[in-house]
Amino acid sequence: MPQRIHSTFDVAVVGGGVIGLAVAWRAQRHGLRTVVLEREAQLGRGATHAAAGMLAPVSEANVAERELLRLGLASAARYPAFADAVAAAGGEDPGFLRCGTMAVARDRDEAEALDRERAMRDQLGLEVERLLGSEARRREPGLAPTLRLALDVPDDHAVDPRRLLVALAAALRADGGEIRTAAPVARIETAGERVTGVTLAPEAADGAGATIAAEQVVVAAGAWTPRLAGLPDAVRVPVRPVKGQILRLRDPAGPGLVTRVLRMDPGYLVPRGDGRYVLGATMEERGYDTTVTAGGVFELLRDASELVPGLSELVLEELEAGLRPGTPDNAPALGAGALGGLHWAAGHHRNGILLAPITAEILLASLTGAPPPDLAAPFAPARFTDTTRKEVAA
Repeated sequence: MPQRIHSTFDVAVVGGGVIGLAVAWRAQRHGLRTVVLEREAQLGRGATHAAAGMLAPVSEANVAERELLRLGLASAARYPAFADAVAAAGGEDPGFLRCGTMAVARDRDEAEALDRERAMRDQLGLEVERLLGSEARRREPGLAPTLRLALDVPDDHAVDPRRLLVALAAALRADGGEIRTAAPVARIETAGERVTGVTLAPEAADGAGATIAAEQVVVAAGAWTPRLAGLPDAVRVPVRPVKGQILRLRDPAGPGLVTRVLRMDPGYLVPRGDGRYVLGATMEERGYDTTVTAGGVFELLRDASELVPGLSELVLEELEAGLRPGTPDNAPALGAGALGGLHWAAGHHRNGILLAPITAEILLASLTGAPPPDLAAPFAPARFTDTTRKEVAA
């Protein structure tokens, strides 16, 4: 039986997380008729749902990843205007919080490592302030008396990914875009050297074999990107799942235990500004396993409680393991693919929430044929070759 054409769009975005919705909203706002196809019954149940929402290009800076640093700084600079525009379009607060970040050290070894981190950031021209333990505790009284050293990073902030997701969905719908949940994409359809749309999986709410025709397709499927059929191996971006266990806690007394994002070795504590906190996250190469383990939870709580003793009094509300989408170089693939009409917004690894504004900007340029920002060049999907894939597989 021939497949039926379910509907026709200018752009079909595969994936309903923050990245997919941000790209779809910018495309729809530009005048492209856009649909988002989310595999789950609810939006953003993948990496977005588990993400902590740190906007921390400075505190996460790595001298070996200068291009990724530039991309992150550019996206962070766009966040205030991006959040305001999303809120104005859909009427929902995206949860952007200007809070700053503090990197902290518990002992001499960690303090020495933190001093090296400060020197590296000075070399890169990034603003950080070195604080002795007493000054760090004055600014954040919830920190332990044994704290040795800290770096205050005033321009690294945070956003609540779950609120951002709701706000982006509202903005997209308000601008006339369409969102379909329970719509897993089984394959990307092609004809000759270009894409023609997507076909939904048998379990989709729209029915088995339903085809959605689209002039252009954006792959924003996160860790599930490898499960999309229909594309030749030579044009695929290699993506793998990277597991991260994360905890959500609540202070019955309300906000104030800490006011900044705290970065520690090896995790982080992110305040939401209302008495809720996110503690994470492990980094595990375990395929599509999303089990929460006693060992992972114990290590996160142990390390964080040494720095913030009051953490042990908080209510544990949620345990979760999410899957980050990683590429061979752990940097995203952004822009046009090797087939006409195929575009990638994939492989953001730990930086999906941070990079949402700049990803949407780069993909809009790709979709409309406009010149992309110069800083997008190192993240072109074309950098992934068959040789790279073979090395990763080995």
